[in-house]
Amino acid sequence: MHAAFDWLKRGLVILVAVVLTTGCSGYFLADADVHPWEVIQVPVESTLSDIAFTQDADHGWIVGSRNTLLETQDGGSTWQVRELALEDQAYTFTSIDFSGNEGWVAGLPSVLLHTSDGGKTWESVPLSKELPGSPFLVTAVGNKSAEMATDIGAIYRTEDGGRTWKALVQGAVGVVRNMVRSDDGRYVAVSSRGNFYSTWAPGQEQWIPHNRQNSRRLQNMGFDDDGKLWVIARGGQVRFSNSRSSDDFTEALSPEFGTSWGLLDMAFRTANEIWITGGGGNLLCSFDGGETWLKDKSVGDVPSNFYRVKFLGPEKGFILGQEGTILKYQPQAV
Repeated sequence: MHAAFDWLKRGLVILVAVVLTTGCSGYFLADADVHPWEVIQVPVESTLSDIAFTQDADHGWIVGSRNTLLETQDGGSTWQVRELALEDQAYTFTSIDFSGNEGWVAGLPSVLLHTSDGGKTWESVPLSKELPGSPFLVTAVGNKSAEMATDIGAIYRTEDGGRTWKALVQGAVGVVRNMVRSDDGRYVAVSSRGNFYSTWAPGQEQWIPHNRQNSRRLQNMGFDDDGKLWVIARGGQVRFSNSRSSDDFTEALSPEFGTSWGLLDMAFRTANEIWITGGGGNLLCSFDGGETWLKDKSVGDVPSNFYRVKFLGPEKGFILGQEGTILKYQPQAV
């Protein structure tokens, strides 16, 4: 906390006074003078979806639309396109994850890829034509073990490298906008229209539906490092959980009140440092758990919507967007 305030003293200029809105907390929006994100150039025009690294901290992969598969050997400073033999089928890869050198890729229409050698070779995992939905989210959970969730909320687990799968939930939740799994195996999914969300925890037979907190439709949800939920709603509203309960949220905050760009994703670098991405190169951060917010305008001219922000440790983070946009976190810049 003290480090955050020292950072503020060195380089911030207060731009906007307290904003008062019905049902929203007051806060200050400031302009950041230190910019820790570096734009990485890659030779693709795809929308990038997810990123993961192997047991080698410098060896990672990014997936996206148009069969996009990118590989780095230097921690994410440079990326190379990797081609796969996919019989001329166009896939949108939505999720990638590794446990050691064993990795998985999920995508639409129905495709699931598996590697056991860090990505030197990839094989297509056969899927039943009766699979409810298409693979949407995949999580590597151990040797030859993974969980796969489909775009309508069916969840399966394999313990033998994908040869056989066991259903973990009875039924489905419906078409989802997005879905996230916590480190302890809980899931949250936002409905395709954003009018409700659903949660599932190991041992439950069904998804549990929940009403949204107000009239604003939901944009995205996820978990912080303590397993508590956060919510982004349309119009740039944000809520945080007071506890690990699925419906115990704070009052709504508007980190950038009146913005014409929507907020799209959120990630915690530390317990108190939060980054939020949005449309039109919008990038916001908070160093005090969401009480006050800063705007990083150094990336505002990047012609991309920032769809995904992900930290793979306090010193290692990436932002992914459309048209091959990659931003890499540079801790030495802070």
